[in-house]
Amino acid sequence: MSRALAVFHGRFGRATVYQLNRPFNTHAHREGHLIFLLGGPPALIDVCDVRRRVDEDAVVAINPWEPHNFIPSDYGNGAIFFVLYVNAEWFAIDAATSCRLHFGRTHFKRTATLDKHLRRTAALVCGAPSLSSLDNELRRLIDICYDESWQQAEAALETRATAAVTDFRVRKCIRLMSESPGAEIDLDRIARESGLSRPHFYRLFRAQTGVTPHLYLNTLIMEQALDTLVATDAAIADIGFDLGFSSQSGFTRFFAANVGMAPTDYRRVAKVLRN
Repeated sequence: MSRALAVFHGRFGRATVYQLNRPFNTHAHREGHLIFLLGGPPALIDVCDVRRRVDEDAVVAINPWEPHNFIPSDYGNGAIFFVLYVNAEWFAIDAATSCRLHFGRTHFKRTATLDKHLRRTAALVCGAPSLSSLDNELRRLIDICYDESWQQAEAALETRATAAVTDFRVRKCIRLMSESPGAEIDLDRIARESGLSRPHFYRLFRAQTGVTPHLYLNTLIMEQALDTLVATDAAIADIGFDLGFSSQSGFTRFFAANVGMAPTDYRRVAKVLRN
């Protein structure tokens, strides 16, 4: 079973150190996403249907809402990964260019300077430092990765600007899903309330957002689950019920398939920087 070794929620987003030995379902995040191997055998990550290898020489960078999964090469002891989730605000529309900020490459070289800063920061996450100073260190690591991703970008850029959602019906669907995200939400009802047939809804939603309605809803549910886990002492079963799951086991399976471990394991090691 995969497990969390350290979790830190800061102003920049989340930093996690995981021992992973099981695959994830295809999922997405509103945040940007950086994945590093700290020790053990490499893994494969499919990003927008393109397979990437994450090892001690390379970083995988995933932009907001890009579907991806995780495939370990060792299903026994697994390997240790350092994963950063960068707040969506860092990828907001740039008023000067009218486009979203992106990592320059999905897959780029881990330079000696980057590797040194990465290992120092990962050690701090696993320790018990000043959370405020750790937040600053992690921001610096994100800046270094962002710069490296663009310095190593080729003339034909891999990334594409994510256009804003322009269709008013898709915006309404997103608003209805966001008001109270939960596993019990009927996406067919959402489509009808937005004036769309089911096939048209799925085609238009994916064309506008880059992901399916189901994947988008799962992302909202996961965000709510993570926030509640670290911000409250609510029982795991109660969190699951509030999110529309009929049993704690159903919620735990959903959480593990998208985060890689049980919610109890995640909560046990989480440290949170309070504003």
